[in-house]
Amino acid sequence: MKTFAEFGLEPKVLQAITELGFEEATPIQAQSIPIALSGSDMIGQAQTGTGKTAAFGIPLISKISKEEDRIVALIMTPTRELAIQVADEIEKLSRFKGIRTLPIYGGQDIVRQIRALKKKPQVIIGTPGRLLDHINRKTIKLDDVKMVVLDEADEMLDMGFMDDIQAILQLVPKDRQTMLFSATMPPNIQKLAQQFLNNPQHVSVIPKQVSAPLIEQAYIEVHERQKFDALTRLLDMESPELAIVFGRTKRRVDELSEALQKRGYSADGLHGDLSQNQRDTVMRKFRDGSIDVLVATDVAARGLDVSGVTHVINFDLPQDPESYVHRIGRTGRAGKEGKAWSFVTPREIEHLHFIEKVTRHRIPRKPLPTIAEAIEGKQRLMAERLLEIVQQGEINEYKGIAIHLLEEYDSVQLLSAAMKLLTGNKNDNTQIELTPEEPIRVKRRKPDIRSSGRKPSGGYGGRGNGSGFYNRQGRDGGDRRGGGYRGNKDGSRSSEREYSRGDRKPRSDFDNNRRPASKKEEASFEK
Repeated sequence: MKTFAEFGLEPKVLQAITELGFEEATPIQAQSIPIALSGSDMIGQAQTGTGKTAAFGIPLISKISKEEDRIVALIMTPTRELAIQVADEIEKLSRFKGIRTLPIYGGQDIVRQIRALKKKPQVIIGTPGRLLDHINRKTIKLDDVKMVVLDEADEMLDMGFMDDIQAILQLVPKDRQTMLFSATMPPNIQKLAQQFLNNPQHVSVIPKQVSAPLIEQAYIEVHERQKFDALTRLLDMESPELAIVFGRTKRRVDELSEALQKRGYSADGLHGDLSQNQRDTVMRKFRDGSIDVLVATDVAARGLDVSGVTHVINFDLPQDPESYVHRIGRTGRAGKEGKAWSFVTPREIEHLHFIEKVTRHRIPRKPLPTIAEAIEGKQRLMAERLLEIVQQGEINEYKGIAIHLLEEYDSVQLLSAAMKLLTGNKNDNTQIELTPEEPIRVKRRKPDIRSSGRKPSGGYGGRGNGSGFYNRQGRDGGDRRGGGYRGNKDGSRSSEREYSRGDRKPRSDFDNNRRPASKKEEASFEK
């Protein structure tokens, strides 16, 4: 796997990536970013949640100048939800470069969008239906667009956006770079690619199935603020011989390794900012057992092969299923059994289900270890170690002092004191505060019901129910028998006609209870 520093990105883009906590590129990013930076057209096949947005967003930001005062990049998405999320991620990636982005989607006041367009965004992220509305109003012009991205292309076509996408792409200059991303490659996607892409390079990322029968996997649902206490209880209960704890960012690794040391655990951290000498020192201590807990980022654990790792703990969930497979593969090696635990916050449950779906492996939920279970685990481990020493038999030199102590003290008290000493003095009352990490969320897909896409099975006449959702007879809650009228919330019908091109489908210009832009406002925009 590659780090983002290996792509030759400009410092401002790299700084934003680093501050977001990303070090290692996901498989789709590692393959797509060099191609996108070269200017070639590309078809990327990968599922949602594998890092596609950064795969096209990072090259796109890198190729745009802050001084541009026109729309140079256009990203089409199937839903308003995805448009907002893509815009948000691109804004974060370009925060130090100062690139201006704007999401355009149905359901939002179009006059408000027209005002935002006057600020001259360089990147537009929109749903096809609302983009066509603006193009027809001449409030969006595509004459200077140099890059086009079709995100979730199969979803857009399933929602009936083929005609809209074709109409939009025909208005974009032919001398452009086009990138198409899709989870599947049905014939209609291939047809679209043949029509609008120029000798595209293909990138396909099929996540590996977890084939690790010797790894016992489980997750604990826990709030962010409870993670550290959950970790210490788990370490005490499980008593791992060697454990790797994965954190999402370098800051997390530093804070977590320091916190474990304060609580009396033999731990150290490993991440990309350490020098080679520091890395070697940490790894030497881990291999020889001087430390039994290694806290690491994904990039630091790349290529890590240490025999005897009994536990992997995902303190933070990875951003993609490939990283999850890579992480848990650090244990259960050479025919030995291993355990992989993951801490999942309530807002990350959907992301966990996505990992399960892609890896085709159900991860069972386990309860948060109790304090009593943690204490019992520590005591059990010490008892096992005492018995091992007894069986080894090399204790003759200690028998004299043992006999002397037994003459003065009760044997149970002495053994209890020995176990307490062996258990170690964990500073359980030390207050620990870790900087919270943002939860990883799965992108939800909700149809942009006010855009002009249509369900393939839709298009039948029928009265709208005013709810804004598709019904059995029609779509968008509209009454199409009378010539494409939209149902209002009160059950009445709007008197505004909603045709964009002939009588094929209604336009989304006239959202319920929202007025269209006036001619004066449009003229003002064009000036």
